[in-house]
Amino acid sequence: MVSLALGFIVEQLGGRLHGSPDTVITGLAPLATAGRGDLSFLSHPRYISQLSTSQAACIIVAQAHAPNAIERGCCLVVDNPYLYWAGLTQLWRQHVLPDKASELIHSSAVVSKTAYIHPTARIGPLCVVEDGASIGAGTWLKSRVTVSSGCVIGENCILHAGVVIGADGFGFALDQGQWVKIEQFGGVRIGNEVEIGANTCVDRGAIEDTVIEDGVKLDNLIQIGHNVHIGKHTAMAGCVGVAGSARIGAHCTVGGGAVILGHLELADHVHVSAASVVSHSLLKPGTYSGVFPIDENAAWQKNAASLRQLNALRERIRRLENNFNTSGS
Repeated sequence: MVSLALGFIVEQLGGRLHGSPDTVITGLAPLATAGRGDLSFLSHPRYISQLSTSQAACIIVAQAHAPNAIERGCCLVVDNPYLYWAGLTQLWRQHVLPDKASELIHSSAVVSKTAYIHPTARIGPLCVVEDGASIGAGTWLKSRVTVSSGCVIGENCILHAGVVIGADGFGFALDQGQWVKIEQFGGVRIGNEVEIGANTCVDRGAIEDTVIEDGVKLDNLIQIGHNVHIGKHTAMAGCVGVAGSARIGAHCTVGGGAVILGHLELADHVHVSAASVVSHSLLKPGTYSGVFPIDENAAWQKNAASLRQLNALRERIRRLENNFNTSGS
């Protein structure tokens, strides 16, 4: 069993340890299921009831929960437990679950002779990298990833299984009831530190490139249409659909299943709630929710509350009308 000492973890990541640095950590686990060798964390007050009963060897907490955690036993006090946990998972993978791939380009991968693959990039099983594509330093294409011709992927990116970069955009012209294909000549340009989830598709541009800037995070099963531009450090949850030529700003978030219609613009720091339909441009930072129409979150919540009472209001109006008609007659 591979393990890390708490003292080593603190040396690498910081934090104030209340307990022995010689305590050995053999696993990472949630508060409710952690065992005596596990390291866990508390980041949300709703789980504070689990703090006193957790069997974890040590618990990562914020300063606000430090007194309760210290009373329970060994703990690590940090400024942001969730962010600390993120760093811990990376440290854990590096030291406890090291990748043991024997080859940077898997023998089953198909890589064009005209593609550029940085010597530190990794190409997984059954991947396809077509003519003129470029894969940057430290980037990892996991199994069955396709990077089509002329597409560029930056440094330290992760593309999970089944991702397709650079399929043709959905472009057709209608001619007497039949669709005529519009050839797609643009590419896809992906920046650095981008992560793209399994079976997500990013279409090539029609003439200009589809662009995904540095630090963008895309979940599984997302569709990015042709000529879309996504700004730095924007994140999208699973099953989001972005239609062609939409421009999405930096530091935005889009909840699962949301849809952004084509040729719209989202300003920086716009946050779209899950399952919303963005039917017009959102040029003011803020949180937006709803289907038809989308609106600022606070206004949408008020309208939604009114809609829930609509049936009762209708019945009340009917009673008033009946009473009025009766008294009038």
